[in-house]
Amino acid sequence: MAHDVSSFSGRLLAYLDMLLVDHGLFRVIYNNLYALPGGLYRSSQPSPGQIRKYQRKLGIKTIINLRGADDTRRYALEAEECRRLGITLVDFKGILSRSAPELVHVQRAREMFDSIEYPALIHCKSGADRAGFAAALYRLFRLNEPVQEALCELSWKYGHLKGSKTGILDYFFEEYLAANAREPIEFMTWLSTVYNRDQLKQAFHTRGWADFLVDKVLHRE
Repeated sequence: MAHDVSSFSGRLLAYLDMLLVDHGLFRVIYNNLYALPGGLYRSSQPSPGQIRKYQRKLGIKTIINLRGADDTRRYALEAEECRRLGITLVDFKGILSRSAPELVHVQRAREMFDSIEYPALIHCKSGADRAGFAAALYRLFRLNEPVQEALCELSWKYGHLKGSKTGILDYFFEEYLAANAREPIEFMTWLSTVYNRDQLKQAFHTRGWADFLVDKVLHRE
């Protein structure tokens, strides 16, 4: 169902949904915004006001929404603001914060980074996990950096906790680094010929305290 956010009441309900249901009150204070080389920025879910500010100050032409299109009022606000400002909204669904990546979504991300118009902003809910993984892929594919350097995007600095279920994103890259250390292999070759998603999920283990913090305290997706 598409929500109408053009009326006063519809917009009020949408803002209440964004601020209270989606925990947007915290993001008003701190939006986890960071710049990468080459015109990409990463952040948590932006409000309409933050979208306007980022377009004005950073010249944002594309917003990549890693949460995907949905029927929430929060999404309706973002989509409406992008339409109003002439910003291209890319709804990219497939990168998960608590599961091993799928080959097809990594390939799609590579194609996306080559096709969008920059400067661009990429976001998930909190800007810590999915945004971090996507930013690492950007460094790999767009900036041609090695995996070891790209891993800097998955850091506690952005609120990413390696000991929680979201640490499977680090583990994914670490498995590649281990395979490459044994016998040099290009990342995409490893991904398409060696990588076993089910085995990686079974081998990964978390720490309970980190899961509690991420799931119950921080309310991450």
